Amino acid sequence: MNAKYLFVAAIALLPLSGIAHAAGDPKVKSMMAHSDCFTCHSVDHQVIGPAYKDVAKRYHGTKASAAIIATLAGKIIKGGNGNWNKETGGAPMTAHPKMSKTEAEDMTKWVLAQ
Repeated sequence: MNAKYLFVAAIALLPLSGIAHAAGDPKVKSMMAHSDCFTCHSVDHQVIGPAYKDVAKRYHGTKASAAIIATLAGKIIKGGNGNWNKETGGAPMTAHPKMSKTEAEDMTKWVLAQ
């Protein structure tokens, strides 16, 4: 294969590698465990909020765009309501205003990799 095409393919996969890496990142899972994430969410079944696997499915998992990652990270920080009303009965997503954008994006990538 032409080196030019290999370079383009490698660049195209960079965002995906970050999401795939996040799934196995114990630092991110620990950060989530020390927050209140697992109070309302589980990886494979609904608690109060949707299961992380359902979130990943809805938002295209490891193929999620940077815009989706930014939007979901913003919901972690600011809270939200309405996207999962059918599943949650309208329970709002709690805001986490002290969380950094980077932390929220890392957590979002971890969720999307489930």
